[in-house]
Amino acid sequence: MSEFVLISGPFTDGRIWNAVADRLRKTGAGVHPVTLSMQPEADLETHVEDVVRLIDSLDTPQVVLVGHDYAIHPVLGAADLLPERVDRIVHLDTGLPQHGDPALALVPDPVVHQLLGADSSHRPIPPPEPQDWHRWGSTEGLAAHQLQLLSRLADPQPPRTLTQPLRLTGAAAGVPVSAILCTAGGMTVEVVEALVRSGPPQLRKLADPQVGFFELATGHWPMLSCPDELAEVLLRAAAGEGRRLTAPEGEPPFLRPFLLEVPERPWVRNGRVDLHLPDPGEARGPWPAVLFVHGGPLPRDLVPAPRDSPLYLGYARYAASLGAVGAVAEHRLYGITDYTRSADDVTEAIELLRADPRVDPERIALWFFSGAGMLAADWIAAPPGWLRCLALTYPVLAPLPGWGAVAPRLRPAGALRAGGRTLPPLLLTRAGLETPHIAATVEEFVTAAEETKIPVEIIDVPHGVHGFEIHNPTDESRKAVTRAVRTVLAHLGP
Repeated sequence: MSEFVLISGPFTDGRIWNAVADRLRKTGAGVHPVTLSMQPEADLETHVEDVVRLIDSLDTPQVVLVGHDYAIHPVLGAADLLPERVDRIVHLDTGLPQHGDPALALVPDPVVHQLLGADSSHRPIPPPEPQDWHRWGSTEGLAAHQLQLLSRLADPQPPRTLTQPLRLTGAAAGVPVSAILCTAGGMTVEVVEALVRSGPPQLRKLADPQVGFFELATGHWPMLSCPDELAEVLLRAAAGEGRRLTAPEGEPPFLRPFLLEVPERPWVRNGRVDLHLPDPGEARGPWPAVLFVHGGPLPRDLVPAPRDSPLYLGYARYAASLGAVGAVAEHRLYGITDYTRSADDVTEAIELLRADPRVDPERIALWFFSGAGMLAADWIAAPPGWLRCLALTYPVLAPLPGWGAVAPRLRPAGALRAGGRTLPPLLLTRAGLETPHIAATVEEFVTAAEETKIPVEIIDVPHGVHGFEIHNPTDESRKAVTRAVRTVLAHLGP
């Protein structure tokens, strides 16, 4: 039978696993709940050492390491140091941190980010009160007394456990992995599969045959809300069961050619913005401009970078071929905690764009894609006079499940409802086969526009998926892109 090492998320200790541990032991499995060091000076390396020490103390050749929430960081750190002792790594309702990522990047509670940002001394993070645990994940399935138990058993979280980057050498890259998704928080195998198909390239590794997926219809603390079901799934995970995903065949989608044939244009790079220029022989500048803002979050070391990828080069060159400067902004949206920084990067790119002598600074359009959609909220809330059009393509327009760290101001629907100003023309391109959670954010935005009687021109791509320009382009999608680009340019004038 398997030997399970169980490590829970922030504030909690080994006692949270009592019910699950009892059920696993009844099957003959070995169970070792870990209580991590919670001294104020502890950091992530301290917690990695805690897990390594526990593994070294066991008289068993291999263990199944289970990391819930924050604990996946010390789990991965320990597996990297002792890969030969780890039979399997189980991600229990947690993220997929990479080398160099601090745990804070995956913390959904905005209060924690405020505390660590405002307090240079970084005092320990106080545990949530019973009514505040929802900021860390869905509390569905927990009774009031269980929320009180969570707070009663909780200790302050040492701040450096959240801010110290995870260090990995890749030694554990071959260890099999299981993922248990608690679906009340919004993450399902279907959503993960859609991300593997069309999302960031680092997620394609989730389609490896050694990765198995399970779902539990509960909230973020299944060891309390459904210990029997969790114990059963852990046993199945240890046995190598689980649903496997399939990655798209061929090259990664983000490397595929743009769906329209457009010629290369002369271009210049100026800081955070690349400018693809019209033919000066056809029309003299200064020209109107469209700033394309790529989606995310994306890995910081993605090659090619988004502004060099066929998708955004294609849009920019197409706009340039029609007489406008096609500009692509670089912004540092690497994780859900980066939205505020990304908003500042986009503002800087716009300033660079408008200051360029080849650009008419009074005729600018902004075009946001995918996960950058929430960045449009600032420009809806306070639209400048030079903003002639604001376009959105398969946008994410509200935080997705687990994205609680996104600044409250970045809610485009809320910006619409605030009212009190004249907005530029709004253009929305929707993918008919959008993932349900993203589609819900778009529907909320459209509803807010209808309620406030703010016109939004909508271009539907009924058979289009998220990122339809690079996923099996069709005449339908080509017509949608052509119409969208020409509509935006029409708002900029000749």
